[in-house]
Amino acid sequence: MQRTFAGGVHPPEFKELAHDKPITRVEYPSRVVLPLAQHAGAPAKPLVQAKDRVRRGQRIGEAAGFVSAHIHSPVTGTVIAVKPHRTAVGARALSIIIDVEGLDDEERLETPENPTPEDIRRIVQEAGIVGLGGAAFPTHVKLSPPEENPIDTVILNGCECEPYLTLDHRLMVERPARIIEGLLLLKEAVGAKRAFVGIEDNKPDAIAAMRAHASAADSIEVVALPTKYPQGSEKHLIKAILGREVPSGGLPFHVGVLVQNVQTALAVARAVREGMPLIERVVTVSGQAAVSPGNFEVPIGMLGSDLVAQAGGFTNDVAKVIFGGPMTGFAVGDLAVPITKGTSGIVALPASMVDPFPEEDICIRCGRCVDVCPARLTPNELGTYGRLGMTEKALGIGLFDCIECGSCAYICPAHRNLIQYIRLAKARAREMK
Repeated sequence: MQRTFAGGVHPPEFKELAHDKPITRVEYPSRVVLPLAQHAGAPAKPLVQAKDRVRRGQRIGEAAGFVSAHIHSPVTGTVIAVKPHRTAVGARALSIIIDVEGLDDEERLETPENPTPEDIRRIVQEAGIVGLGGAAFPTHVKLSPPEENPIDTVILNGCECEPYLTLDHRLMVERPARIIEGLLLLKEAVGAKRAFVGIEDNKPDAIAAMRAHASAADSIEVVALPTKYPQGSEKHLIKAILGREVPSGGLPFHVGVLVQNVQTALAVARAVREGMPLIERVVTVSGQAAVSPGNFEVPIGMLGSDLVAQAGGFTNDVAKVIFGGPMTGFAVGDLAVPITKGTSGIVALPASMVDPFPEEDICIRCGRCVDVCPARLTPNELGTYGRLGMTEKALGIGLFDCIECGSCAYICPAHRNLIQYIRLAKARAREMK
């Protein structure tokens, strides 16, 4: 019996554009922009002001509460401003702008040689680590479940089900030992007895590399999963691997599970073993309009325009640029927005692959969106309620169980903007609350 879940879609993968391109470190830019809101929860509070000199690894933003994350400088340089700057989601967020002088003058976290679970959680929090799969939820919060919900299993998410993106694939091929080390630290931090690594079966070399290094560790199983979107959703990963179902309104800890991305595990290993805060991440630049698709290790705060220039630029017929993947990312109108902790990729599409304004038609009640919804909802009705402002009706049929994977909008023959309507309903519901 295959380990899978109900629903899902099979969009073209386009992984071949960059899956065999080794990770390349970029040359650092002359300026970085670090938004204080680049994680789930409360934005960080600035600790520096204009004209301050900062060091690489120095904390420059203080977490504003438990569900928040510290921000560290990826460079040594001078703060030229603390002011609002546009981000990939279209908002203007208060940001620390630094002119880069170099990388040599560096601060690191203090780490014990034999860390206890409490040490691991503290270091992860001090390092400002968040989920690097895209959600950017503060990792220390996940490592601190309620006492009445003990964690017995850790799942490492190496599925990377978004089309085009190949950064996790390359990390598992190139740095499997460090990822397994991070997994063991996560396992120790929550007291789990076993661990799994879930990888879609379209990455056989990653599966082989991870199995080779996991074999030396106790209670770690690398699981090959059918290639299907959104296999990387944590609730559906739990269902596929363990057969456990997270209840409506619940979180993975309610069924005794911690889920983390493979790059997050790598960041945990670097923080605990090397004292390195989260100041860099790997990003895929891909798409049919990218001149030289590849995978790049970049400083957080580097502008998208600087990264694209180092990646070879775009072709003349580029028509749409997406930060993230095409299913859940955000189209941008300006590349001068920063790479944040949650930025997984930059995807450039040519005019031949883009219908800029597809005409939305009425729902024909074909049921395709219901068939593919992995959360077993009725997206057609949720979309209608969102469009008409009927928020209480949407809440009554599971509005917040929607994971916003975009499967419904992808499959809809009427080109309805279902995800936008659902997000609008969620925003209204939060305002009502």
